[in-house]
Amino acid sequence: MAASLLDAALAGTVGLLIGSFLNVVIYRLPKMLEAQWAAECSEFSGHATGEHPPPAFNLMVPRSACPHCRHVIRWYENIPVVSYALLRGRCSACAQGISIRYPLVEIATGALFFFSIRRWGITPEGVVWSAYAATLLALALIDWDTTLLPDDITLPLLWGGLLASAMHWIQTPLSSSVWGAAAGYISLWLVYWLFKLATGKEGMGYGDFKLFAALGAWFGWQALVPIILMASVIGALVGIAMKFSAGLREGNYIPFGPFLAFAGLTAMWAGPQNILQFIFSMLGL
Repeated sequence: MAASLLDAALAGTVGLLIGSFLNVVIYRLPKMLEAQWAAECSEFSGHATGEHPPPAFNLMVPRSACPHCRHVIRWYENIPVVSYALLRGRCSACAQGISIRYPLVEIATGALFFFSIRRWGITPEGVVWSAYAATLLALALIDWDTTLLPDDITLPLLWGGLLASAMHWIQTPLSSSVWGAAAGYISLWLVYWLFKLATGKEGMGYGDFKLFAALGAWFGWQALVPIILMASVIGALVGIAMKFSAGLREGNYIPFGPFLAFAGLTAMWAGPQNILQFIFSMLGL
């Protein structure tokens, strides 16, 4: 049941606020995980003393600050999109530039919320698809920055798809959702090991298996082939472009997660059944 433009606009406004929080998650969660792993390694090696615990660092504290001068961001400097425009993309204290990605993430999240509620209404289906889209956006950017797909996000996304199917909040039947999750994980796990046995290298990480399993849970096993084809084609095109522009990172690799996430968002927008047609038309077939 589609929502009115007003309801969708209100949802988009909420999405802007969620996007602001996503910026925090994208930046801080990998650092939190690295600190956790370092502490565990120190503990296992017997080097942990516990005399000087590090200051609290999580999604809530400390308050956001300018990375250049450490100026603490005031609440009125943190209004999604508006503050960036009023500050002209610069820190109010040191005038250093602020990355354009912050407002872009907020705008993208707002647009995804607007689309979801406009299409499915203010219903459980509209709410869960909004959450799904925001989660994929966060995963895509974390993986692009760090090559990490944290279990803290991929596993809730997977279980969220199964729960949404079981509660009939989405149109994917539970049996298709369960088989989609299993097939998504196993298929990429097999590709990983075949590639490793053939080349001695790791072509992807376990986070990719879990993300593909999550997409299978949301859309069912029937959607896996279109999704993986779209992710592979877009990834190959981006990789070729980056190679010719000397934009590849050390080791000549790009993470696969962002392209899986893009394909997952495309499946939400257009439907998995239309992805193959889009790929064929893009390739001129």
